[in-house]
Amino acid sequence: MNHIFTERHRLKISDLFGCLLLILLVIPGRAQAQKASRRTGEGAVPCAETASAVFDRVSPAVVYISATSINPYRVNDRVERVVGSGFIADNSGIILTNSHVAFGRQSIIVTLNDGTSLPAQLVGADPIFDVAVIRVQPPAGRTLQTVKLADSNHVRVGEEVYAIGNPMGLEQSMTRGIVSAINRILPETFFSLEEPLIQMDTPINPGNSGGPLLNRCGEVIGITTSIIPDAQNIGFSIPINLAKALMPSLLEQGHVVRPWIGFHGQLIDADLIGLLRIPLVEGFLVEVVEPGSPAEKAGLRGGQIELTIADNDFLIGGDIVTQINGIPVTPPEKLIEALRSLKVGSNIKLTVFREGKYLELNYVLPERPVLPGDVPAESASSALGASRTRRPGASVRIKPGYRF
Repeated sequence: MNHIFTERHRLKISDLFGCLLLILLVIPGRAQAQKASRRTGEGAVPCAETASAVFDRVSPAVVYISATSINPYRVNDRVERVVGSGFIADNSGIILTNSHVAFGRQSIIVTLNDGTSLPAQLVGADPIFDVAVIRVQPPAGRTLQTVKLADSNHVRVGEEVYAIGNPMGLEQSMTRGIVSAINRILPETFFSLEEPLIQMDTPINPGNSGGPLLNRCGEVIGITTSIIPDAQNIGFSIPINLAKALMPSLLEQGHVVRPWIGFHGQLIDADLIGLLRIPLVEGFLVEVVEPGSPAEKAGLRGGQIELTIADNDFLIGGDIVTQINGIPVTPPEKLIEALRSLKVGSNIKLTVFREGKYLELNYVLPERPVLPGDVPAESASSALGASRTRRPGASVRIKPGYRF
């Protein structure tokens, strides 16, 4: 069995500079709401269960997942095998795991705590937030044990947490640590700003992907998803509130519906303009326009000249979007406000600065498809599922920015 990392959230320590920049973009209102939630939870009675008792009670709801996919476009290494973890969220056979464990697989096998192996069906997956729902048919005459989903808004830095999963294929393993940080943002897509991750120092390894991160009460507060391989015990979990919000769409439609704007890049402000000393305006610098996107058809232009400042890369020379539907894109909170108002089928009006002049571009927003960078084998990042796609020791740098 191969236990090489799947490419999902790969970061180097030098890339944390980009993370820190993006943390500033978290919406203040949400941060205040989370602080209020944490204050509400401070008076709660602490759970008295031991770690052993939590494991005995919760581990029957944690499953081992092995999946296989075949790439018909390859001549060699066509078969990819992945192992991961998941947990039973409903006794009808609904299991939560990571998208990079289950999405695009031809075969998914779930092994229960007692060794029973069952074929599973992918119900829905969202590669952007890395959440998937799979389903098994419960064995005749048996009721599947489930685990309780907590409110991840109550998570606090310093609280003790447990991870249960199948690291390196070793079934039913438990590790313990603390929450190191909350509201942690990995700079891979714009949508990551909508739900910052939980950072923990709980030891996790390939095969833990999709397993539960538990509080001391044995309730799920997150889905274990990624690590920084070059660091010591820096791991990340998807807040369970995000998974709960996505589940209705994944169960009913099999995916999450989002509008496709079709370009990505970075914000530029007055400080950067002053540093560069070139004719720019404040706004959103368009670096890349997605091929076949509505933005490309509308004539939006991306950058051509690569520029590196303080280990931060820019692709300049493209359009600068200053307003979306009349809403300025700076400060960052305004950009998020403008983007969240967009819906599939609605019209978008971009005010663009190009070659010293302002112009307007209009187009209708279709549904965003799954793009090459969304799927694990194509993305420049690292997750915990075992896979044959990553070279041992390979290091991929992620440039901070947004992707819509």
